[in-house]
Amino acid sequence: MKEHSCTRCDQYSDSGPCPRKVPIFISLSDKEILKITRMVSQKQFKKGQALIHEGEKSDKLFIINKGQVKRSKFTVNGKEQILDIMTCGDFFGEMNLFNTEEVNNFTAYAIDDTEICVLTKDDIDVIMSAHPDIAIKLLKEVTRRLAHTENLAQSLATKDPEVRIAQMIVEYCDKFGTEVKEGILISLPITREEIASYVGVTRETISRKLGKFEDLGLISLVGNKKILVKDERSLIEYIE
Repeated sequence: MKEHSCTRCDQYSDSGPCPRKVPIFISLSDKEILKITRMVSQKQFKKGQALIHEGEKSDKLFIINKGQVKRSKFTVNGKEQILDIMTCGDFFGEMNLFNTEEVNNFTAYAIDDTEICVLTKDDIDVIMSAHPDIAIKLLKEVTRRLAHTENLAQSLATKDPEVRIAQMIVEYCDKFGTEVKEGILISLPITREEIASYVGVTRETISRKLGKFEDLGLISLVGNKKILVKDERSLIEYIE
């Protein structure tokens, strides 16, 4: 991991300063974004490297400036359960900003070479003092993620594997999909094995169910890393 101060994040990324990409900062002016940018330090992680570990304490907000990150928990048997996949503009670590005695309840890994912008709790306290609405937005994000985790647990416990896989495809349409003439092309950020971990099935089940959806004309598999969704509406009906 490489770390350096980031007086101007955009000198390390073609897509501009990382605070500008974060929804909770969207209402701020360019001048205010520049102030936040000067607080930021930047870290670089290689593919597969852990950013934070479950059980550790942290007082930092991590913003993804470039690359993708997966958040995972491990069972007592050492089996990985992927919680979600995060990409440019997403952030994590917000829980620890409100309670510094909390420990991380997940491990985060870089899916590919990744640039992370870091703000400390002291930095965030200064920002929230000047902009109280940001504290409200952070709390809303905490609530949303808790709901996501609860829904994931309920889905793993009660829903048919086929429904969970359809749900994942629809979710990835929104997050990683690109509209093309034939439908929505998803560039998968994770392997088939990791997809299996996310929806709580075996890799063989993933391959079999994706094959079934392909036979039904709902999707087309483009190699191992892409899915062309031809009929998103029917996949949504699977879930409902």
